[in-house]
Amino acid sequence: MAAFVSVFVFPQQTEVVDFTHAKVKLSFSVDSSKVYGMVDYHFKTLGSVDSVYLDAIAMEFDEIILNNKKAVYRNDGKKLIIYSDFNKNQNHHLKFQYEAKPKQALYFVGWDNGAPNQIWTQGQGKYTSNWMPSLDDTNDKIEFDLSITFNNEYEVIANGVLIDKEVNVENTTWHFDMKEPMSSYLLALVIGKYNVHTETSKSGIPLEKYYYPEDSLKVEPTYRYSKQMFDFLENEIGLPYPWQNYKQIPVHDFLYAGMENTSATVFSDAFVIDSIGFVDRNYVNVNAHELAHQWFGNYVTATSSEHHWLQEGFASYYALLAEKDIFGKNHYYWSLYEYAQELVDQNRSGLSTSLFNPKSSSTTFYKRGAWVLHALREKVGDKAFKEAVLNYLKAHPFSVVETSNFISEVEKTSGKDLTEFENTWLVQVEFPFEEATESLMQSAFIQEHEMVDCELVTSKCDYYLTAPISDQAKKKLISQVPNRVTSEVFEGSLMARQAIAQNMDKIPFKLKEDYESLLLDPSYITMESALFHLWINFPENRAEYLNETREIIGLSDKNVKQLWLALALSTPSYLSDSKMEVLNELISYTDPKYGFEVRLMAFNYLNSLSIFNDKVLSNLIEASQHYNWRFKKYAKNLLDVLSENSDYQQTILRLQKQSK
Repeated sequence: MAAFVSVFVFPQQTEVVDFTHAKVKLSFSVDSSKVYGMVDYHFKTLGSVDSVYLDAIAMEFDEIILNNKKAVYRNDGKKLIIYSDFNKNQNHHLKFQYEAKPKQALYFVGWDNGAPNQIWTQGQGKYTSNWMPSLDDTNDKIEFDLSITFNNEYEVIANGVLIDKEVNVENTTWHFDMKEPMSSYLLALVIGKYNVHTETSKSGIPLEKYYYPEDSLKVEPTYRYSKQMFDFLENEIGLPYPWQNYKQIPVHDFLYAGMENTSATVFSDAFVIDSIGFVDRNYVNVNAHELAHQWFGNYVTATSSEHHWLQEGFASYYALLAEKDIFGKNHYYWSLYEYAQELVDQNRSGLSTSLFNPKSSSTTFYKRGAWVLHALREKVGDKAFKEAVLNYLKAHPFSVVETSNFISEVEKTSGKDLTEFENTWLVQVEFPFEEATESLMQSAFIQEHEMVDCELVTSKCDYYLTAPISDQAKKKLISQVPNRVTSEVFEGSLMARQAIAQNMDKIPFKLKEDYESLLLDPSYITMESALFHLWINFPENRAEYLNETREIIGLSDKNVKQLWLALALSTPSYLSDSKMEVLNELISYTDPKYGFEVRLMAFNYLNSLSIFNDKVLSNLIEASQHYNWRFKKYAKNLLDVLSENSDYQQTILRLQKQSK
């Protein structure tokens, strides 16, 4: 009977039980990939119940104490259930020890394969309950204070302010304090070797920017505009940053671009770049997006996935506003234009959904959500929109919200009935492209982009290619008619030149010298495309091009270097005495010590060259067990293809047995 009642109340626990505070002590074993914890939870029963629970995936518990007495409990492998006569309006204290070997949500990276030694968490979509007994329900917000013990050689970073460090002979205990509650999926920690650069916002908030010691010269381009965006968002939103400090920490082989853990954003170290890399692939939008989440998602949190757009749509929209403050109005409208194109493609493919559909795509939640806010602001005006956002935040501090909470505030400040707007932009399945187009056409920049065309208006094409039009318009034209590019077009912007590099497959001899100049552009993507096309078009100059680009590494995935290695191997007369050295370097990039972006590119090049020795296959088998599902899927698919080839079947079977 008790078990039946407990199962029945599980989905509604937040209505009758409020977990308020947790003091957590953690330590780790890198050899066994285990986490050990001692947790003190305080909670209040809002109604009378016979049990309470915590989500706890595959954990072992010891010394479970409820209100200073041994607790009656059950651990079913998914939940820790505590039984007692819990009466209404009572405060309770729950203490326990546990250990876990998480299969997800907390990752031990690098300790056995040469990658940077790190431990880091990723709760969203995977749940903190895999590494700490907590509540997967976002409606229960808890103040977490973490104390983490680890080896003195490493830096420990977590939510909140570091209030104390106890340094012992081998280990240090780091004590972090949070002042306000948050959903447990936002609980985070990172352990690794880092330095930190700190600056202070206009409002006095410490902004801590972590980096690997060897990356000191990449701090500025990686974190460029961080303080400006922080100051802008505080001013634009109107509500001061709601937490004590703000940290950003890059980690190796992260599952996503970034994650907005409360006061401690974790992001992929693939965004750690130099000044040239900034031109091609920078952290600015992700940076702004995760920062905006500190208000929209962390301070106010959607009650359920039906209202997920309140987090991702708002973060995407305010990231665009932050970029607008940096790069200008044209950049803002261009981003909206690209979002609209992606949403229209989704319409055409029949994959569009309502924003209230919990199974909507990221495109819908993020990009349609951003469009909703842009369109809403246009409809009600800046003053009413900003006032409504501020009122919405103030009305639900550190709490949970639904779409109606926001819409009602906008109706109050604007005096408008938004029923029709809500039906069109949020409820309707298809993205309202006509309304979006009408909005976009208020921008002369977008008008110009739509007007210039070398496929429909060929008579003006040569004029357009050299006219003083926007980079985006010029890029569009070059992609349409690369065969009509002249020397004069090469005199355009970096973006226009990149478009030439990427689209001109056949290079006329008269443009050879112009095209060769692309190898000197401060853009690794331009260099990569130019090197490949020059190598294809002018075989007699291959050694010259390879010599010129020999020392260039490129972006974090080593895009230029890996192309160079593949081309060097494919040029018989080039470095003929060093072919094995070149091959070994390319093969080395499949090793687990490199990020999965580097490894994936290396596997692709080796596949195109049909080179699969024992080391490559062994690394591919290891990749097929990777925790990043996209990389894992890629490796499994490639293994399946190779396993059908008699040249590799037996080798793969032998190596798979050895890896077990």
